[in-house]
Amino acid sequence: MKLVARAVGALLLSLGLAHPAAAEVKEVRITHQPGMIYMPVILMEQNKLIEKHAAAAGLGDVKVNWVTFTSGGASVEALVSGNVDFVTSGATNLLLVWDRTKGEVKGLAGSAGAPMLLVTRNPDVKTLADFSQKDRIAVPTVKISTQAVLLQIAAERQLGDAGRNKLDPITVQLGHPDAVGAVLSPNNEVNSHFSLPPYQQMELKDPRVHTVLNSYDVVGGPLTNAVMFGRRAFVDANPKTAEAILAALEEADKLIKDDPKKAAEQYLAATREKLTVDELVEMMKQPGVVFETTPHGTMLQAEHLAKVGVLKTRPKDWKEFFFPAVHGKQGS
Repeated sequence: MKLVARAVGALLLSLGLAHPAAAEVKEVRITHQPGMIYMPVILMEQNKLIEKHAAAAGLGDVKVNWVTFTSGGASVEALVSGNVDFVTSGATNLLLVWDRTKGEVKGLAGSAGAPMLLVTRNPDVKTLADFSQKDRIAVPTVKISTQAVLLQIAAERQLGDAGRNKLDPITVQLGHPDAVGAVLSPNNEVNSHFSLPPYQQMELKDPRVHTVLNSYDVVGGPLTNAVMFGRRAFVDANPKTAEAILAALEEADKLIKDDPKKAAEQYLAATREKLTVDELVEMMKQPGVVFETTPHGTMLQAEHLAKVGVLKTRPKDWKEFFFPAVHGKQGS
């Protein structure tokens, strides 16, 4: 009888039936940053889409806490320290923390992407070669933000290997809203800004400001510059919660596609950015803007970071730093 009991116990254990399945979390903490590319996660918050999909998956009432950061670096530190569960930030931040944690952190999905413009109010700057020590370029995080990395890639292409880091000394870390104020203030030392919609459009309304570089030209196509990522331990322990978050993200993308005006209204109501709904909808429909969970252009950034020695591990494929849930998509 003891042998039979042991055999049955072993079988139940192998089937996961010997003990009730561990309950998943009842609270999820997620970050986002300012900017149009964070529209899907802002709509997820406004429409309580994670809560909706969590309930549909039988998880009951799941509380979602949203935290706003203006720096991807701060978001990553919050993730690594265990203060948040998922971060929405640039692909470069995902790559850095994936490398730093030896694959413990991976991408759940893309969030959105839009061409990023480097603008300046210095009339003498027409190309990257024209920047000098009297200029200051605002980026979300120096050296490692998507903007900073794209700036290095563009500088290397235009100025050669020796020029790759030429602009690093004149980049400064500044959140996008504060950078707009700096660029539009004639006496502020920050006279240039590499950002994303809607901030670059706000700056370009000023006749003193003009475009120097478009990330679309550097990448040669769409670039996912906002991705959602989290820790493997959380995803493994809470697979249904992770699936609910991904489903919520995909529903937010569908909301944007099906009714851009309504999505813009909800976004502006939440962010209170100084734009009209029509202005924002126009930005949303520009070439190169994508609202989808498929990650685009991430390997370009990974290859650059590995080449310059920032990444110790050089990924062979984008799927190495994303969870399997999105591996069936045509990412890059």
